[in-house]
Parts: sequence; structure tokens; C-alpha cells
Amino acid sequence: MVTMPLKWGSRLALLCVLLVMAAASAAAQDALFSSAAKQKAESLLKQMTLDEKIGQLNQASGIVLQGLADEKPDNLIVQGRVGSVLWLNDVHEINRLQHLAVEKSRLHIPILFGFDVIHGYRTVFPVPLAMASSWDPSVEERAQHLAAEDARAAGIEWTFTPMVDIARDARWGRIVEGAGEDPYLGAAMARAQVLGFQGEHMGPESVLACVKHFAGYGAADGGRDYDSSYVPEELMRNVYLVPFHAAEQAGAGSFMSAYMDLNDVPASGNHWLLTDVLRKDWGFQGLVLSDAFAVQNLQTHGYAKDPEDAAYKAITAGLNMDMASETYTHNLAKLVKEGRVSETYIDQMVLPVLEAKYDLGLFDHPYVDESKVNTVLDRPEGLALERKLAGRSMVLLRNEDHTLPLSKGLKKVAVIGPLADSTQDIEGGWTVEGLFGPSGKSHPVTVYAGIKKMLGSDAEVTLVSGPVPSRLYPGLLDQLKGVKMSPPPTPEETADWITKVKAAAANADVVVAVMGETADMNGEAASRATLNMPGIQEQMLEAVAAAGKPVVLVLENGRPLDIRWASEHVPAILEAWYPGTEGGDAVADVLFGDVDPGGKLPVSWPRVAGEEPLYYNHNLTHEPEDQPGFTSRYWDMNSKPLYPFGYGLSYTTFQFANLRLSKASMAAGDTNEVSVDVTNTGSVAGDAVAQVYIHQRYGSASRPVRQLEGFKRVSLQPGEKKTLTFPLGSHELHFWDPQTKKWVVEASEFDVWAGGDSKASLHAGFAVTQ
Repeated sequence: MVTMPLKWGSRLALLCVLLVMAAASAAAQDALFSSAAKQKAESLLKQMTLDEKIGQLNQASGIVLQGLADEKPDNLIVQGRVGSVLWLNDVHEINRLQHLAVEKSRLHIPILFGFDVIHGYRTVFPVPLAMASSWDPSVEERAQHLAAEDARAAGIEWTFTPMVDIARDARWGRIVEGAGEDPYLGAAMARAQVLGFQGEHMGPESVLACVKHFAGYGAADGGRDYDSSYVPEELMRNVYLVPFHAAEQAGAGSFMSAYMDLNDVPASGNHWLLTDVLRKDWGFQGLVLSDAFAVQNLQTHGYAKDPEDAAYKAITAGLNMDMASETYTHNLAKLVKEGRVSETYIDQMVLPVLEAKYDLGLFDHPYVDESKVNTVLDRPEGLALERKLAGRSMVLLRNEDHTLPLSKGLKKVAVIGPLADSTQDIEGGWTVEGLFGPSGKSHPVTVYAGIKKMLGSDAEVTLVSGPVPSRLYPGLLDQLKGVKMSPPPTPEETADWITKVKAAAANADVVVAVMGETADMNGEAASRATLNMPGIQEQMLEAVAAAGKPVVLVLENGRPLDIRWASEHVPAILEAWYPGTEGGDAVADVLFGDVDPGGKLPVSWPRVAGEEPLYYNHNLTHEPEDQPGFTSRYWDMNSKPLYPFGYGLSYTTFQFANLRLSKASMAAGDTNEVSVDVTNTGSVAGDAVAQVYIHQRYGSASRPVRQLEGFKRVSLQPGEKKTLTFPLGSHELHFWDPQTKKWVVEASEFDVWAGGDSKASLHAGFAVTQ
């Protein structure tokens, strides 16, 4: 089919819109670092030697890691050859190193301390995938704002967050750190996190955000962490780059390059990514940091001949700072002296590092007030916020016969499962103070403890934990710490646990099974070939269900799991993810009806790992899934998700009606308005998430069957109705055309759906004219 060309008026309107968007992006970056900071940085730069300039591009390890960082960076700091330090959260040690930089180095340039403050500091919030399940960007913004306050109080001015990688494959371990599979939802959460950490303007109370991993990291072959990604440009532009661009437009001060090869060019030496897209197309003016040892590993990839070549390819690609490998430290000066890299170019790489330090207030206030740290980190309002946001992030997957909410008058409850009373797992992985072991300071509340607290001393709450499941191969941190994996239980041990489970279930009025994955089964270097619940958890669950008592399955996990059996035999399933420090109390709030579970899935939930990668916004085929008589893409199993993207139940019911558009026809560059009525048709208050999806019927390229282009979460009292409106303009309708290699809004017909998930049936349509 031939695409109808746009008339010049429509083309001009679209061009104006895109120019406004580009100007807004440039304005956000211009405002990122103040003019005063720029002037001070330029003045300081004139006083620096080449070695001192290169030093600002070196991020050193603040701790000794066997085989990775053999000594502390004291001497390099005194020589002015360290710009940033990472992996350090000891406040006293942070101050000691900062004193070396400010008092001992020639130019007294302070250190920028960075850490992965991913979902909280001492108060640990739900993991990012959970917060994305709230479908409420304010959840991310409020959580990261408090995390920023805590981090600054503890001496951390730079966080390697947010991770905005699109993840379409649940086998990939780092899916837990992002917002799931959808670019529109991911972009909303990315903007919220940048605003939460940095505020409206960079200042002494901000924490510099670092958007990672740029880019395509979540598309690794087979979901295997670190493996290569092969992503055509149109898919990069239309899907994978969208949340990154949103973060850049929100004013993010830094980006982190990814580990893997992107289309055979490692991301940390990829000029197209780091310069053509990020700096030229988007106008980014901040700094780009490598992931750990990624510059050195350009040689490991077979991309660089030797460390000198690795330094050359990284710096000329547009990478400002080398994380921990010291490849820049040992090779950049030689490259400058040989004329392969100009000192003027080095100056360009150093400037944003210095500007960030000035705007963050480090030159005026370089040290941490150690007497105030615990006062800030132990604020009770932080725990109250965490509990609220955790409850807002949970998704009710199943609730047959109104099993939930539970009665607070229950007298006997059995709580089973290896995660039921695990303080190490309720918060999820990669927590700041617990990175190299339990911090002993956050005092996380488990589900078992939360249920006991909710029911009080009059109820008998029995715990049967079961054996802790373990990985076949140790995780990244386990390897660093020398932790050995626990062997699986013997048949005799398994039989003993099953006997205990049956006895507890027989004596209970209700059974709450808390199951899923341990925290170290998610995150970096934690990909899986299967998605089953590890260990003997499903055997335990089947034994419980056989007792004939009401059963609630509470999932603690960082990815969708194979819960086909539970979806047919367990009446209630609550996806809690890893809910954080107050997670057990928050789960109890939902289980006993104090909080309505209003979360929605940010991913398509597969039946088995063999369905992956699985995502809702795929293209049509010659045999569409919605045609009469369609059964499955597979002959041995239903190929549709177990639960669709955007899905989630409530303790009440909602009706979506009266979908209407302000225009039946519009020109490219105009804006249409979608309106839909949402009514709480149940008997209790609850939260609805209205979702708007579109589909372009024809054009110069096949377009996804549905694309999310609007959502709002609203609270409704019983019988209450609200009318919600959503814009559909160039930003929602445009796409990167694989034929013209440009952003286009095409003359075509469009479908619009509105409802409670990606399978919404309420439909309307409109046309975009020439």
C-alpha cells in the first residue's frame, strides 16, 4: 500500500512540533548546569595540567576488591588523578578521602562520590519493577526524592540510577531494575526518577542521576546478561531509546554506557550511540560514564587491540569517564602526546565533570556532617512513605470467590514458604547498606511479621519456612564474597518439610504462602533459563492446596514466574515483588483490605520461559491473533500471556464507557483528545488505571497491534464516576520510519482503545489527513 504524502502545511506543522520538542530538550540541558558553574569550570580548567584533567575522567574504587581494585586510591587522589570514587558508603571513609582531595591535592578539587542508590538508601523502597507496577510516576518521584535526601546526608552525590532499559524477556536478570517492556510507561517512570533525584534544578540538595545502560542492554540474546544485542535502528528509535530520551529531556546529568556489543560495536566504544544520537541528535551536554571496567573490556570484546586502543576508542566515541579500570589513567596522556587525541577534546570531556561538582555544591561544602547522618536515615516519615508506596505497587493477579481481603478476625493462620520470614529477601537485591552483607540498620518487616502484627496476640500465626532455594551457579556478589551455594534438600528432607506443611495447613483457617525467588536470583549476572519457582516451593504449595483450606499465594520476585499450576488451583495470588523495608506491613495492609491493590503489570506474564521474549506491542502478521478461529502460535501450548500487559485486579470493579474523540479527522501536527468515563461499580473504594492504546492501520511500515499512549491512575469511591482525557498529538502518533530514516506522522486511519489493560475492547477511531 502506498503511503499518502503529507501536504506542505501538515509537514510544516509536524516540523514545528518536532522543533519545539528539540528546543525543549536543549533548554532542559542548558538549564542542567548553571552558567556560573560553567564559568567556574572553564576557569579552573585553565589551571589544570594534562594529568589533572585526565584524573577527572578516572573513577576509582573506594574499596579493595580482590583482583579488581588492589589498593585504595589515596595516592592518586593526592596527585589530583581521581575525579570520582564509587562503591564506598562508609561516611567516615568518604570524609577521609575527601580531605585528601580538598586539602592535599594541588588544586583542591573535591571528589564526586557515586553509588547505586537504586531503590532507597537505608529505607529501602520497592524494587523499580514494582514501583512501575503502580502506574503512578509520583511513586517513583517521591521514593527517589527521599532516597536522594538520604544519599546526600550520607555523602553520596551521584547515583547510578535510573535503569531504563526496556526488558521484553523475563529471563534477563536485570528486568527487576527497570520499568518493564513498554517505552511509554518506561519514559514516564524515567522522567519521574530523574526529577526525584535531581529536582527541578541541579543544586546542593540534588543527587546527580545517571541513566543506564545506554543502550539496548535489555535486548541481550536469550535474555543472557552481557550477551550481544542485535537491534535494528527503527526498533532502537521506536522502543529501546524512548525512555533514555525522556530522561535526557527531563535534564538527567549523566548517562552510563552498557557492557554489551550493540550490533557488533560495544556500547562503551559506540560513536553512533554516544555521539551521534546522545549528543548530536538529542543535544546532551552532561557526562557519560562507563559501566565497571567496560573501557578495559573493549579489548576483551575483541574490539580494541590493547589498552591504549581501548582508551582511544572509548574517548573518541564520546565516553567521558572510565569506571574503575584506570585505562584512561594509563593511556590518555600518551594519546594526546602522539596527537591522536587533542587536549582541547580532553577539555570538552572534563568540563561537564567540573560543572556537576560546582552545581552540586561540592566546592563549598565537600564534607559530610557525620553527626547528622543517622538522624536523616532513620526518619520515621521515610518508613511511612515506604509502606504506602509498597502497597501502591502490588498487583492482584487472581481472587476467586472473593478470597481476599482476609478477615481481621482470623484466629489461625499458617504462613509457609522460604521467603515468609526472610529479612534478607523482602527488600530485594543491591541495597546500599546491605550490598556486602546485612546492614543491621534497616530492620525490614517480613510478611510473617506483618501478618502477626496485623492480627495481634489473639491469633495463632504458624510459620513453616521450608528449605531456602539456591542458584546452581553463584551470583556476582556471592563470587566476590566467596559464598557457596546451598545444596538442594535430600528426598528425606523434602518429605519432612512436606509433612510439616500439611500439618500447619490442616490446623489453620487460612494459609498464606510466600514464595518466589531469593533476592540474589535477580539483578546483574542473574539470568535464568527457566522461570519455575526454584527449589521445592511448588511441591509445598500443592501440599497446602490439597488440605482444602483457603490459600493465598504472595509472590516475592523480580520477574514473572511460571505459576501455571497456581493460576488454576490457588484462589488468590498477590504479586508483591520485593516490596522493601516495610514490605511485610504493606502486604498485610493489602491482604486484610486496608489498602486496595491497584497496581498493574508492567510486563506481559508468560506461561513458560519458552514464550520469551514476550511483549504486547508486537506487529501484525498474515494471521492475526484476533481473527476468528485463531488458537495459538504453538501447537503444544497457548502462546498468549497468562496475564496481559497492564493487567491487575481490585477489590472493587470498574466500568469504562463513553469513549469519544474530539476530532474524527485531524491533520498531522494537530492534537486530538480522547475522553473516557470510568465508574467504580463495586461496593468499596479502589484505584482504577485507565489505559489508552492506539494502532496505525497502514503506512510506510507495519506498526504494532497496540501501543500504550496514555494512562492515569485515579481513586474512586463506590458509585463514583470520573471523565479522563488524554492527548493524541504528534508525540503520540509519530514513529521512526525505517524507509526514510526520519520521524514521521503519516496520513492513515487509527484505532483507539481504552480500558483496564492491553486487551481493552472499548474502541473508537479517527483519521490523520494529508
